[in-house]
Amino acid sequence: MSDSNPVTGTQQLIEALKDELKAAGLTYADLASRIGMSESSVKRMFSRREMPLSRVDEICLACKITFDELARKVVEAQPLVTELTPQQEEAVTKDKKLLLVAICCLSQWTFEQIVETYTLGEAEVIACMTRLDRLGVIELKPMNRYRLKLAKTFRWRPDGPLMQYFREHVIQDYFNGRFARDGETVHIVHGTISQAMAPSFVDRLKRLGQDFSAQHLADQKLKPELTGGYTLILAMREWEFAPFTEMRRRAGR
Repeated sequence: MSDSNPVTGTQQLIEALKDELKAAGLTYADLASRIGMSESSVKRMFSRREMPLSRVDEICLACKITFDELARKVVEAQPLVTELTPQQEEAVTKDKKLLLVAICCLSQWTFEQIVETYTLGEAEVIACMTRLDRLGVIELKPMNRYRLKLAKTFRWRPDGPLMQYFREHVIQDYFNGRFARDGETVHIVHGTISQAMAPSFVDRLKRLGQDFSAQHLADQKLKPELTGGYTLILAMREWEFAPFTEMRRRAGR
């Protein structure tokens, strides 16, 4: 039977301390002698996963690691989100300001960039980021910094509220463009290929998307006048234009 009680922050810290003890090559006996406790008391403290922060500080000192470094390792060890729940997506989608800030966060914009670019006030952006923190999209930190809690493999639900909104409002707006400027292009390629090969093309498209994201992060240091807000849409599906399908010969005719 699984443990239904959630793991607390202190318990996560203690588990991380165990890893640090192993990395430092310290046994419970070694630690006991360094922090003035008996070995049995140290074992009991770790088995119960309960200890005061003063003890955590002492153990950090023994492991030659700061508390901040330990806390950061705990945060980085948390599993990242690959998909939001329908309720989370609905909350993001129905509030346009929240959706804007969410997209900015997914693009790794800073708080200052959002405020400078859009007509949202500082208080409004902070409120949106606070909601995104509660929704599990980001971890809001001091000075309005944040950490994305989404995995690299994160995607919006194919039939979720966000993609439904995208289909209804975004696609037409996007493809109304002429794609005629330098650095713009659109290709529609249709063909019949082996079903076994289709996944490999999908993997290549995903890698291209990852390259685009990596370039976006690398170019954050450039002056604004040297950058442009590009949107890359990658898609592949088994599909035929509905009017063409209607003209197909039916079996038996």
